[in-house]
Amino acid sequence: MPKRKQHAPEFKAKVALKALKGEETAAELASRFGEHPTMIHQWNRALLKGASGVFERGARKKPGIGEKQVKELLAKVGELAVASSFSERKLKSWGGK
Repeated sequence: MPKRKQHAPEFKAKVALKALKGEETAAELASRFGEHPTMIHQWNRALLKGASGVFERGARKKPGIGEKQVKELLAKVGELAVASSFSERKLKSWGGK
């Protein structure tokens, strides 16, 4: 059974923009790029749906951090703090700072 094609977002945007221009039909674009016309229509709809996001203020939203990830990071900080204090104590016993 063949795997599904996976296209880069740049490729999808290029094809969708060509479809949006209307110079060629979806069937013509599909034969030229080796893709099904339905996919070109879907990419075109996705492009139109997401286009308004380009003009929003702060278009790049900061990714949210989950509670689980916060707990993992705090545990790692505690682990590193313990290791650091242990190292400091060992250095003092050897005549370090």
